[in-house]
Amino acid sequence: MESALTEQYVCGLREVDETQLAVVGGKGAHLGSLARIEDVVVPDGFCVTTHAFQRVVASQPSVEEQLDRLARLDPDDQEAARTLAARIRRTVEGTAVPADVAAAITRSLGQYGERAAYAVRSSATAEDLPTASFAGQQDTYLNVVGPEEVLRHVSRCWASLYTDRAVAYRRRAGIDHRTVRMAVVVQRMVLPDAAGILFTADPVTGDRKVATVDAGFGLGEALVSGLVNPDVYKVRGDEVVSKAVAVKERAVRALAGGGTQDVAIEPRRAEQPALTDAQVVRLVRLGRRIEAHFGAPQDIEWCLADDGFQIVQSRPITTLFPVPVPAPGSVPASVAAPGTGGPAAEENRVYVSVGHGQMMTDPMRPLGYSMWQLTAMVAMHQAGGRLFVDVTRRLASPTSREGLLDALGKGDPLMRDALATVLGREDFVPSLPDAVPAGPQAGGPPTPIATDPAVVAQLIERSRDSVAALARAIRTKSGPELFDFLLEAFEEHKRVLGDPLSIQAIMAGMEATWWLTDTLQEWLGEKNAADTLTLSAPGNVTSEMGLELLDLADVIRPHPEVVAFLQRVEDEDFLDGLDGLAGGTEARAALEAYLDRYGMRCVGEIDITRPRWSERPDTLVPVILDNVRNFAPGAAERRFEEGRQKARQKERDVLTRLLALPDGEGKAAEVKRAIDRLRTFIGYREYPKYGIISRYFLYKQALLAEADRLVQAGVLAEREDAFYLTFQELHEVVRTHRVPEGLVQQRREAFRAHHALTPPRVLTSDGEALSGAYRRDDAPVGSLIGLAVSAGTVEGRARVILDMADADLEAGDILVTPFTDPSWSPLFVGIAGLVTEVGGLMTHGAVIAREYGLPAVVGVEGATRRIRDGQRIRVHGTDGYVEILS
Repeated sequence: MESALTEQYVCGLREVDETQLAVVGGKGAHLGSLARIEDVVVPDGFCVTTHAFQRVVASQPSVEEQLDRLARLDPDDQEAARTLAARIRRTVEGTAVPADVAAAITRSLGQYGERAAYAVRSSATAEDLPTASFAGQQDTYLNVVGPEEVLRHVSRCWASLYTDRAVAYRRRAGIDHRTVRMAVVVQRMVLPDAAGILFTADPVTGDRKVATVDAGFGLGEALVSGLVNPDVYKVRGDEVVSKAVAVKERAVRALAGGGTQDVAIEPRRAEQPALTDAQVVRLVRLGRRIEAHFGAPQDIEWCLADDGFQIVQSRPITTLFPVPVPAPGSVPASVAAPGTGGPAAEENRVYVSVGHGQMMTDPMRPLGYSMWQLTAMVAMHQAGGRLFVDVTRRLASPTSREGLLDALGKGDPLMRDALATVLGREDFVPSLPDAVPAGPQAGGPPTPIATDPAVVAQLIERSRDSVAALARAIRTKSGPELFDFLLEAFEEHKRVLGDPLSIQAIMAGMEATWWLTDTLQEWLGEKNAADTLTLSAPGNVTSEMGLELLDLADVIRPHPEVVAFLQRVEDEDFLDGLDGLAGGTEARAALEAYLDRYGMRCVGEIDITRPRWSERPDTLVPVILDNVRNFAPGAAERRFEEGRQKARQKERDVLTRLLALPDGEGKAAEVKRAIDRLRTFIGYREYPKYGIISRYFLYKQALLAEADRLVQAGVLAEREDAFYLTFQELHEVVRTHRVPEGLVQQRREAFRAHHALTPPRVLTSDGEALSGAYRRDDAPVGSLIGLAVSAGTVEGRARVILDMADADLEAGDILVTPFTDPSWSPLFVGIAGLVTEVGGLMTHGAVIAREYGLPAVVGVEGATRRIRDGQRIRVHGTDGYVEILS
């Protein structure tokens, strides 16, 4: 149909649908499609197509020039953007509507009568999209009367493509201003008794089975502009489950000669509901029909006139977090019916976030999440570029439920609280009887692992040998053979990850920490004593990574030319520039040695598509310079030894105090064994992740070599295009040398949109997103509550840092950031405290904070918004809260 509209300036609303978005814009396309749905009434009207808009823009060459300048602006230069946008608006609005365009519009108006009233509404091509609604960014004009006024308001709609808010929205969404066009929808004006908005999913909780209706008297403009509080109805199925009727003192009404006015409502009527319950249910049924047509939850604007609903707009709700999609080939671990082994496809499901446990809640590209799915020990499901695990089956069984809640609660109390909220919902997760073992278990419980450092040494040697074998083998593989090899390598990856001895060693360190924390509080009344006992524990590859960066600073510090050169570094290709400098050869050798050991790491390292330090060594330069500036030579050795001495002193103090208690010798002996176990195994907690990331880097290098070959063959435009394909899709592209048309661009746009979504800790199959709450009243009023993970109290300047590359820290600063995975550890040596939005007692940031002796509070919701950069704060790492002092 689009070809029939080529160069046509006006087309009837019922002539178009979503396939004509480029001609009639998002609103026009949706309204045309709505008008085709059975029982959905849409006010009559027509579209002024984007061809008319292009005629106007083409007649003013200055507009294209200003759009080019707008596209090249620095993203932070808001004032220049506002100035340019205002010039473009004035130019477009001041340009006369071409005579043939005006004639076409006037002819279409003639069928409704000379003095009919209209709504004249902007309809941009980047509007009402699945990933960006642009709600309220362009202009709408109501009750426009007469052809001259309609033409004038069409011009105003064209100009509104460049309102400050629309320009800012496009810049945030990464949409090129030069690619967007404006159509205009002209519809017969509806004079409603009531109007409002229907969300077919709860916009706050995300629950797809609860619809929300906002309603007020008169035109919907009163609600949109905030003139009145609406009546709010929530509907599940065909039942109004909650209702809040507001006092609606004002309404917006149409004036006889054109335009609108807000008017007072008589007090008696102001307290009455705008809709009856029966009307609300009827409206929601209509909304469900519209939702089914578009295949996604909808934000619907409606009017009620003469007891009939008319729909004036429907757009996707872009703020909802998606419901997880099962991994290819996986069977969702849902609730099984009693006596069966398989999942029931239609049962409710509960998912927990992987990112909150891995300390990386940013979205991943398809290659990143598909690789994690293929190498993970449990089935993982993707939603919004994040991964989730289905825990429904474990929640259904009383025995496994308690184990799951206990394990997750130790790591993240908010996740436990969110799961408890779901379990409190009647019958959402039905309780099933525990499975009866088929026969006696052979072998009894596993033999406890000995407290022996040789165990850790053996495990590390095994891991290194496995990585070295992978490195040797993968060099010889390419093409489809590489992918077959990688599928086998992933099985070895999982075997290493699931090594029973490795798991025992990890658990030994964690269980010793938990036992000491609980027992020493019970016996000695001391909170978090285990935190000090953990200081400078041996063999922690992540804490060593931070300390070795201090040693690297020692190599660089004596050479002023090298320091000055590093202060000027702006890109990753700087190592060659060191060669001609005094001390440059030493500095380069030290940097390369550091990258040989740790270059596979980076922020968000579980995503294989993230640039590694060896690919972007400039990422480390700000941290190195901070270390050069803030520390004296030998700081790494001094720091480690100070921590070791504090831990020893703490051990002596604890054991002495225990000996004075009843049965003191027994208690002291038991605690001594736990301390030895803690210090033997807690450092190993970080090594398996190091091994995983080492393997990931080898996988990435091999896959990038394939991507380079695809670029050379003209199959991909650039190597990073491969990141927007899943592993399975990339395998197929390597085999066939064909990429589905538009797939890479579609995935790029989706990845960009995923950044705007906040992943919840827990998500249900109804789409309800839960992040949990702290049930505490032991912190000062106004403080920010979190989880205590590293003891101590510290006061200092908050440095809110979202990207490690932007770090500019001074001694005594407190790092405030969304999350910290192991790659953030080099920053820990230069700070006095840590606050994160995500984390748990045994996540990497918490473990390293304890080993460095940094007071730390994690899981502080909205910390990077609620704490401003530069504010003075106090971190209570023992009690789990943060005070803002200035």
